[in-house]
Amino acid sequence: MSDASAGISVSSVIDDLHRESEELDRLVGELGEERWALGTPAPGWTVAHQIAHLAWTDRSALLAVTDAEAFAKEVEKALASPDGFVDEGAEEGAALPPARLLAEWRAGRTALEEALRAAPPRTRFPWYGPPMSAASMATGRLMETWAHGQDVADALHMVRAPTDRLKHVVRIGVRARDFAFGVRGLTAPGEEFRVELIAPSGELWTYGPEGAAQRVTGPALDFCLLVTQRAHRADLAVRAEGPDADRWLDIAQAFAGPPGSGRAPKGEVR
Repeated sequence: MSDASAGISVSSVIDDLHRESEELDRLVGELGEERWALGTPAPGWTVAHQIAHLAWTDRSALLAVTDAEAFAKEVEKALASPDGFVDEGAEEGAALPPARLLAEWRAGRTALEEALRAAPPRTRFPWYGPPMSAASMATGRLMETWAHGQDVADALHMVRAPTDRLKHVVRIGVRARDFAFGVRGLTAPGEEFRVELIAPSGELWTYGPEGAAQRVTGPALDFCLLVTQRAHRADLAVRAEGPDADRWLDIAQAFAGPPGSGRAPKGEVR
């Protein structure tokens, strides 16, 4: 049994981000041009849009780490188009020839990895929300890479073997509990929950006080699919004990920004 939020170093997070990116690269690296145009579960987004979004966000993160003034200009653009700047960035990249998009994504993520490894300890960098440390930045990039990689895998009808890199996604999901309530105008519960999840390796990952009255349990993979809104709660084996914990599972999100609409249950079309 382990508290999966303990003992995580910056270098280990960056190492895991590298591995997660390489795994997604193996999915798309040899795709024919026509398969880049396949639709993914995200409405209006193709495989190309998914990779373009990752490339765009990597560029933004690199600016945040290396050029705060230039990043501030990107924030101004986001504020000018709060509902469209993410889609606009994805559209721009998706319009590129796949080979060029792939090359830009590879170069961008490599540059970001190098910048994060070179960042002074305890430095915090500007972001679209609160400032982030190098570890938090790498964790966020890993979460997005895994989540958008799931969309790509779904589009290609491929099943990825889960790994214990999911501990980073779980950690964000757990820490974002109060945000999920607040972004919906709801008051966050005053008490901590106990979260117990079974890792892909079989280890038990735990968060929160052991004696908490409200609990969340289940497979770590299912929890990650839930908090990244890649699957509907009805299709997952995540369980809650207590009314507030139950409500959380209906609204959980690990990503910043407005509430997502999530995915419909299997067999239901939205």
